[in-house]
Amino acid sequence: MAVKGDPLPSWLALAAALAILLGLTAYPPLLVRPDGRVDHALLLALCWAMSAGFVRGVGFEPRQSALRLALSGRAVTAALLLAAVVWELHR
Repeated sequence: MAVKGDPLPSWLALAAALAILLGLTAYPPLLVRPDGRVDHALLLALCWAMSAGFVRGVGFEPRQSALRLALSGRAVTAALLLAAVVWELHR
């Protein structure tokens, strides 16, 4: 059973995951702060969004409720919002 009220349809979660994958692969400097260091908080948020997007996008539903919530459409949305906040704070 999917998380109730999941804000993202599976195709949109998969599209978000693919966009993150292609973006980070094609242009890794997105993860570099202005001082030249890698922004690990941004990387963590984007990897979480990508992982949750792939899990939600292919329709897999973990049995454990904590994993089901951490890899849901809501998690994709939350991780992308977290990435946007981290991006703004570190720029």
